Amino acid sequence: MNQIDFSTITESPVNKVIPMQVERAFHRYAFALPYILGKDVLEVACGVGQGLGMLSQKAKSVTAIDIEKKNLDVAKKTYSERNNIKILEMDAMKMSFSDQSFDTILIYEAIYYLGDLSIFLNNCKRMLRSGGTLIICTANKNWHSFNPSPFSKQYYNPIELRKFAQKHGFFPTFFGAFPDKLNSVFHLAKFIIKLGAIRFNLMPKTMKRKVLLKNLFFGPLVPYPAELRIGEFLYHPPEEISAYHTNRYYTAIYAVFSLL
Repeated sequence: MNQIDFSTITESPVNKVIPMQVERAFHRYAFALPYILGKDVLEVACGVGQGLGMLSQKAKSVTAIDIEKKNLDVAKKTYSERNNIKILEMDAMKMSFSDQSFDTILIYEAIYYLGDLSIFLNNCKRMLRSGGTLIICTANKNWHSFNPSPFSKQYYNPIELRKFAQKHGFFPTFFGAFPDKLNSVFHLAKFIIKLGAIRFNLMPKTMKRKVLLKNLFFGPLVPYPAELRIGEFLYHPPEEISAYHTNRYYTAIYAVFSLL
């Protein structure tokens, strides 16, 4: 039984966020669309399921799992009438799907909560069909303003993920998204304040407390959508980056693991 309440750190319709957070969520699912056309898709750690509608428009079927029942209750309410979306309560470390069940597996902003990445990758490899793909999106731990989630276990950069991929029979490709551009005195001031908050452990741990801080620095917030929609934002593809060098420029990293 899950002892951590992940709903306290999950972006959901009960939260208000800065507009860029919604755009970043949209970007993750837009990135996946070319990999899921007409395919059976699994999203691991789907949260409140904000991207399931986008996926279901292009995929043959979408299965979504999460360990947090409160998150799943929101997702089930949103997609109760979608025939090609199945939502299940399941631990990412104990996935019980049959061999070769899916063509594409997604795990977005959640890989750092896993207890053992090797177990997860072996399970994904078992569940993927020939030519299948695992897509990971994670915060860049080498970014200068990186701030880990309070429930996280371990973050990985492309160098580390490349080694895991090769060890478990995947061919990895990496992309960088949302570059950090300190292009004004205001942005520089925010950066310095954030660094100080991280250094002295003053960063808020829950979504509710983060709202107060974001209001202060970013102005009016917007409701987080229950469902993202194709075309809601302009999509700018991420830049392919090296898996052999440390990258500090991009705030988010995509890893596409293809079966060898």
